[in-house]
Amino acid sequence: MAATSPRRRASTEKTRPSVFWPLAAVAAPLIALLFKLEIEGAENLPREGAYVLAPNHYSEADPLAVALAVWKAGRAPRFMAKESLFRVPVLGWVLRSTGMVPVARSSSAASARQTLETSETLVELGRGVIVYPEGTLTRDPGMWPMRGKTGAVRLALAGNIPLVPMAQWGCQAVLPRYGKLKLWPLRRPVRVVIGAPVDLSAFRATEGQPAALVAATDVVMADIARLLATIRDEPAPAERWNPAEHGQNETGRLES
Repeated sequence: MAATSPRRRASTEKTRPSVFWPLAAVAAPLIALLFKLEIEGAENLPREGAYVLAPNHYSEADPLAVALAVWKAGRAPRFMAKESLFRVPVLGWVLRSTGMVPVARSSSAASARQTLETSETLVELGRGVIVYPEGTLTRDPGMWPMRGKTGAVRLALAGNIPLVPMAQWGCQAVLPRYGKLKLWPLRRPVRVVIGAPVDLSAFRATEGQPAALVAATDVVMADIARLLATIRDEPAPAERWNPAEHGQNETGRLES
C-alpha cells in the first residue's frame, strides 16, 4: 500500500464528516472577498494532532483572517469562546457542532480543572485551538501586541501541546480597531506569518507557579511581536504595553 503523503494526512481533519464542510463552503469564499492572504510559515502549523495557535489581535475582523489562514494551512479553525455563547439558540449549536472550545470565568481551582480537561480533549481528538493571548483587542497605541494573559501557555503546558505563535497584519484596512466597516475595495492584502512552536521546556517543571506562567507568556508575546515586526518592517517596542499602567481596563471596549 502506498504511503500517505504529509499533505494528505494534513487534510484528514477537513475530510472527516463535519459541519465544517458546509460552513467552510460558504464562509471561506466570502472571507476571501474581504482579504487576500499572503501566508508564510504554514509548515510550522502541525499537520496532525493537537496544537495551540496564538495570534495577535488588533481588529474585530482579524479572527476571520486567522480562521481562513488556518483552513488554508490544512486544519479546521477552532477558537476559544465564552461559555455563555454556547447557550444562545442556533449559535450554541453551531459552536458545539464545529468543536469550538468553551471557556468560563470562574474560580482559580475551577479554571485549572477546565484547562486540564480542555487540554486532554484536544490531545484525545487531535484538534487545535486558537487562543488570543491578549484576551481582547490590543490597547497599544501603535497596535503592537500588548501584555498577554496566561491562558494559552496554561493550555499548552497542561497537555504538552505545541504552542505556535502567529502574527497577521492588514485587517485594520477593512475594520479599524473600534471603527467602521470598509468593504470597498475588496480583497485587501493581509500578511500572515506562522512561527515555529515556542520552546516552553524551561517552564515545564514550574508550570503551576504564577511567576513561571507569566514569564512563559512574555516569551510567547515577544515571539508574536517579532513576527509582526517582520511584516511591518519596523522594530517592535522593547516592552509590551500594560493597560494597568495606563489606567485602562483589560477587557471590554476601550473608551477613548
